[in-house]
Amino acid sequence: MPDAAPLPKILIVDDEPTNIDLLAAVLEDDGEILFCTDGASAIATAESELPDIVLLDVVMGGMDGYEVCRRLKDNPITAQIPVIFVTALDQKTDEEAGLALGAVDYVAKPINASITRARVRTHLELKRHRDHLTNLAYLDGLTGIANRRRFDEYAAVEWQRARRHARSVSVILIDVDQFKHYNDRYGHQEGDACLQQIANALRTTVHRPADLVARYGGEEFVCLLPETPAEGAREIAERMRAAVAQLGIAHVGATAAECVTISLGASCTVVDMDTELETALNAADENLYKAKANGRNQVVGP
Repeated sequence: MPDAAPLPKILIVDDEPTNIDLLAAVLEDDGEILFCTDGASAIATAESELPDIVLLDVVMGGMDGYEVCRRLKDNPITAQIPVIFVTALDQKTDEEAGLALGAVDYVAKPINASITRARVRTHLELKRHRDHLTNLAYLDGLTGIANRRRFDEYAAVEWQRARRHARSVSVILIDVDQFKHYNDRYGHQEGDACLQQIANALRTTVHRPADLVARYGGEEFVCLLPETPAEGAREIAERMRAAVAQLGIAHVGATAAECVTISLGASCTVVDMDTELETALNAADENLYKAKANGRNQVVGP
């Protein structure tokens, strides 16, 4: 029996705890409730928890709801999270201002429980469908893992997150050894089946939700490991190499082994304002070249 889908995360932001309690009671059956009482913590929580929807009070001390919404929409990490304003303001100009900032809806105070629940459910369902379509667009048709487009977009977001907090990001580039020779000997149908098995093996070696394995192109794969130091990246790369070798896919005529193998190049970067993702990818690519030049079926770096 398949695992049940995780509950959506609902972030409630209001500087009055009684309002949070009221909304939480209305929505407790619809998702996991998160809450914040000020704008700064709301932005931090949205970035770290990636809620499925934000219910945001407009009038708060310090940073108001409009500014919170503006910052959420300006940040690629949180830009796609739907925001519903919750406010006692009833002027059309206030509603227009919020919608212009990217909010998807308004809920008026005092709260009407049935209307609020219906609107939240509608936007959660819309987000679920949008996420599903996005996921399909981000999958590689042959292997079923993330594609190059997904990697490029995800890596850009994680790089920005790491830059903001001066954290490390590791990258592993993976190439199937002598794959052209394999295709020539066994045929393209067997070559496709080989890539599918390799992709599945690579996917099973990473376990954190933030880690991403993607098909980079042809017989190349890539792995992004946010907040992973050099030794952790090396350990995962070795795990990948061993997992593919253990598949035992026969490769007569290969020089590294009698079965299909992979070569891996890894890099680890502590991201600051002066470092670019391209630099990390280039470093991993140079190490991949060394791994292949040194005899294949090995890890070089970080």
